[in-house]
Amino acid sequence: MSQETLNKQKFILKLFPEIMIKGSSAKRQMVGQLYSNLVSILERISKDIFVRKYSDKIEVFTPKEYIVNTRQYLLDTPGIERILEVTQFDNIDTIDKIKPIAKDFFGSSIKDKSFVLRVKRSGKHEFTSTDIEREVGGFLLAHAEASKVDLKNADIKIKMELINTQLNLISTTYDGLSGFPLGSGGDILSLMSGGFDSTVASYLTMKRGLKTHFVFFNLGGAAHEIGVKQVALYLWSKFGSSHRVKFVTINFEDVVSEIFNSTGATYMGVTLKRLMIMASQKIAKDMEIDALLTGESVAQVSSQTLRNLAIIDEVSDMLILRPLSTMNKPEIINIASKIGTRHFAENMPEYCGVISQNPIIHGSFKRIKKEAQRFNYDILDEAIEKAQSIYVDEIVEDINTKAHVEVVKDLSIDSFTIIDIRAEDECIETSSKTIKIPFHKLKTEFSKLPKDKQYLLYCEKGIMSQLHAQYLRDELNCKNIRVYRPDS
Repeated sequence: MSQETLNKQKFILKLFPEIMIKGSSAKRQMVGQLYSNLVSILERISKDIFVRKYSDKIEVFTPKEYIVNTRQYLLDTPGIERILEVTQFDNIDTIDKIKPIAKDFFGSSIKDKSFVLRVKRSGKHEFTSTDIEREVGGFLLAHAEASKVDLKNADIKIKMELINTQLNLISTTYDGLSGFPLGSGGDILSLMSGGFDSTVASYLTMKRGLKTHFVFFNLGGAAHEIGVKQVALYLWSKFGSSHRVKFVTINFEDVVSEIFNSTGATYMGVTLKRLMIMASQKIAKDMEIDALLTGESVAQVSSQTLRNLAIIDEVSDMLILRPLSTMNKPEIINIASKIGTRHFAENMPEYCGVISQNPIIHGSFKRIKKEAQRFNYDILDEAIEKAQSIYVDEIVEDINTKAHVEVVKDLSIDSFTIIDIRAEDECIETSSKTIKIPFHKLKTEFSKLPKDKQYLLYCEKGIMSQLHAQYLRDELNCKNIRVYRPDS
């Protein structure tokens, strides 16, 4: 292949259709936002990845060694409708130059198979798209050992674009995440519990272009907090890492105690949700955020009937979004499976329901007013005052600094069994004995192991292992568990 036609690996990104129908100013702003997001994300892979912006598409050029990582980031970036994986050839001004390139690129894939060639052409040429399809298709049929050309039911569909003298050979097309570019829709504060609903709701607002910050009400101690931080970090890393967002923790244990002391049993659940909304609104206003996000779905639980949701919202003068309001649980779980949060949610303890005793289904505005008057709001104010805030990208460092379970780095001193809790199939190789138990099976499988052994939990970043070691210690009273985190 001549120097003038050396190929370049790239991705062509087709924009979410709702972006394309915007007015020129809004479309320009959104394309610019997506471009900035991609530059921010991809430069972490390599400074050699180059992003080019057009009015109707974005192109990403990447060295071959970064194709897999780049592709995954693009698949998880809001604002992209389709991703074309492309090899680009320059200085292509005749059909004869296309023929050998097409044979080298597609020849092996169409051997003994039927194929059809589809071409899009733009620019000034002495030939048409149909001319390219006819001549290059005939050349491939004659020289690539294909069985036949089939215009309707081909085994292989070959796609290429000729833009002036630039030839793009499209190897694969992927569906993107769609949605709007992150940051184009403002900021929102998500009430994050770590379960199915709050994680899926947070994903949906991120996909819609909203910078999604998190507020967490700790009802279950250190292990609960680590678990929810783990989910928030996962969501941010996968779908929102182009922007920094905050994770706010509010210790609600004293608030719950006051609810028990002051509130009628049937109204405890609704009261708890009202207090969470009140606290979230205060945090959001301090952060200059205009809306709250919850994962509530109408009638899924007693506090989520229309009447009870209205009673809950009564304490807020802020917009509250509930993207799951009309979804059923199987739909929510399907989304959680798709985005990778299902295993986290399945292993997240549920604390809010603990204080619901014969909960009211159709609450009374008059009754809740009386219940609210008995509550000591100084306790809520104190909890809000003591709220702790960090950026989500600081969670790993924060958890490692506050490690409540001993971390082992050197295996040469004692004899341990390492438990690799990653969900992936691979298992860490060490000189010590290693077994594989994915984190979502750990609670049931760990109890089957010999009690007289010492165990180290291992995961890639040490977050999941810290969480589950803390859980095994707190909930199952397992003192023979620590965390293995080798020096990188």
